[in-house]
Amino acid sequence: MCYTTKLFWFIDSTQMEQLTEALRKQLKKNYDKEEERKKARKDEDYDEEVEQTIEEELDQDDYLLGKVSDIIHNLFGVYGEDFVQIFDSLTEYFVAMLAPDRPSLEHQWAICVFDDLIDYAPNSVHKYQGHFLKQLMEFLTDSCPGVRQAAAYGVGALAVKFPGPDSPYKAFCQSCIPRLVNVIQGSTSREEDNVTATENCISAITKIFKYIILAENLDEATLLTWFRWLPIQEDEEEGVHIYNFLLDLVEANNPHLLGSDNSNVRDIVIVLAEGIINKTIRAEEEPELMSRVEAFFRSLQANEQLWAGIISQIPDTHKVLLSGQAT
Repeated sequence: MCYTTKLFWFIDSTQMEQLTEALRKQLKKNYDKEEERKKARKDEDYDEEVEQTIEEELDQDDYLLGKVSDIIHNLFGVYGEDFVQIFDSLTEYFVAMLAPDRPSLEHQWAICVFDDLIDYAPNSVHKYQGHFLKQLMEFLTDSCPGVRQAAAYGVGALAVKFPGPDSPYKAFCQSCIPRLVNVIQGSTSREEDNVTATENCISAITKIFKYIILAENLDEATLLTWFRWLPIQEDEEEGVHIYNFLLDLVEANNPHLLGSDNSNVRDIVIVLAEGIINKTIRAEEEPELMSRVEAFFRSLQANEQLWAGIISQIPDTHKVLLSGQAT
């Protein structure tokens, strides 16, 4: 197989073939090991000791598949659509990993790889969609938080990469919303093990609203339900999308969000201030987002009576922060 210099600027063709073959061997080894574990669990000698050995092997496989996923991520990031011809030779293993009887760790890493396909090679998504779209939706409510997170990210990525009311994935993304809402509103959704997956679900809905449904088409009940999910606490990468959409609505003077007589402005200030406090809004990471937040605060401060009323109704921790903002 011969690759052009343009295609592999950082790795020559021989190195790429060697890397691809190493990935293929590792994926096949992983597949075969899982088949052996299935047999071991059905064997008459199966007991707790055997299961402990299996769990140890799974931990090791989780680490190795994570490294494989990292490599695929970087290759897609560097070569984009040009990597698809090589990815095609590995696809069968990732498709196999999505089967219902495969372990959660395989589901998670396989979905992460298809997420990268959406992000970096969107023109090729139609070629593979039959392999992963159904699972992407089903895994939104998986029992494993890592699987839910990867699936939610993929749904949001589809909205970003295929925007507009005529998006080929409009119906799919909209049909995912009920599952995403169920996760967000689950009784344990904000627990430590679940919060990152939950925030990815909030981000996925945010991206669907922004890029496919469009803000002007959202009714008051829908927007206020979304707003009540804020602030987020952990995922600053997804927080950028969420808070920027919130500021889109604010800057557009969206009447549903602002409320009658600007009755929701205080709560918007609290959400943004909390984002700064918990560092999901950080000037050093996202200066443009912080500039928008500060501009909003300054616009409120221009009305001294309004600002004084807001300050009088917010927690003391937020007052301390806001005393140093937009002054």
